[in-house]
Amino acid sequence: MTQSAVLFENIHALADAPLTSAGVDLVRHGAALPVDTLHSELAQASLAGIRSRTKMNSAAFDAAPQLLALGCFCIGTNQVDLVTAADRGIPVFNAPFGNTRSVAELTLASAIMLMRGIPMRSAAAKAGKWMKSADGAHEVRGKKLGIVGYGNIGSQLSVLASGLGMHVYFHDVEPKLAHGNARYVDNLDELLALSDVLTLHVPSTPRTQGMIDAAALSKMKPGAMLINQARGDLMDIDAVAAALESGQLGGVAVDVFPVEPASKSDPFVSPLQAFENVILTPHIGGSTLEAQAAIGTDVASKLARFLTEGATKGAVNVPEMDPGPLSAGQTRLLSFHGNAPGYLTRLNEAVSASGANVTAQRLETKGELGFVAADLDGELPAGFVDYVSALEGSIKTRLIKG
Repeated sequence: MTQSAVLFENIHALADAPLTSAGVDLVRHGAALPVDTLHSELAQASLAGIRSRTKMNSAAFDAAPQLLALGCFCIGTNQVDLVTAADRGIPVFNAPFGNTRSVAELTLASAIMLMRGIPMRSAAAKAGKWMKSADGAHEVRGKKLGIVGYGNIGSQLSVLASGLGMHVYFHDVEPKLAHGNARYVDNLDELLALSDVLTLHVPSTPRTQGMIDAAALSKMKPGAMLINQARGDLMDIDAVAAALESGQLGGVAVDVFPVEPASKSDPFVSPLQAFENVILTPHIGGSTLEAQAAIGTDVASKLARFLTEGATKGAVNVPEMDPGPLSAGQTRLLSFHGNAPGYLTRLNEAVSASGANVTAQRLETKGELGFVAADLDGELPAGFVDYVSALEGSIKTRLIKG
């Protein structure tokens, strides 16, 4: 039976090759679809690929009974109900490194533009005014860059900024190895107080949502610059607007917002539009051709390997396993199941009763979910998958032929 994949939101064309090489029939859509149409398109899909605007909630998974895996052709997975996907044995893959460089470059460029006062000088020039003055314009060399979150993007940004002579400080809730001359700061308040430019690179969690509020802004240096190109709910936008009005902030660059237009035709509204010392961009931090190409290849390759080998390496919601290529003539049994005593025994008893021989077996667990891959020699009886699927604790079972 031919497998099908449906890709939404104009995913890069380089995603096609790994999937077609795996024998998948592709259907493409250039944008996110209305819910009813989305559900209709998912009805027969074995694989699906989305970006940030397509919401894969429980209703979407209900509409996709054949779905084996989901690819998020982006960094985040906030648009996906990961628990529902895991409960149904559906791995979710993303591209945590694909747009790292693109976001880091935009952040550094924003810091330079803010420190030079470019936004208001550009606005003045467009209005016919000639602001040829060094007042309020500074080099970034020697300035202190504070990075909140020292993951893939934050750490690469620190290397780029250090190359320009900035003094880099960072705070992270997990221990991280500093790159170059970057220095770890024990707490956020200390980082707020010392930074000439503060930039956010953390995920949206209950701990980080609204972390830059009026109280946090009051602890920053008067006239400091603030950059958020991570998640829209990390800042209290009204508090940021008030800090710009009072002069507590010298400038702001924002690429992500609490509420964003659902489509190009919808209006964009933000209190930050009133200020000339602000750079506003439409969620394009990772929107470079290079980043989208890298993401397309990365996520599509993960989907293809799960389809043809059962590899879950890089999945964000299920146990990670890389069982490798399957030998010719063998059958690989893949089974997601509840992580509870007794399942592996029941599975092996079923294999033994079938007359097949287990040549290799791997088991990984994550929380309440288990995933087993067993390579089998011998012919399996008709209805074997249905039999295994009916075992106590079984969630999703399928076979791959070598």
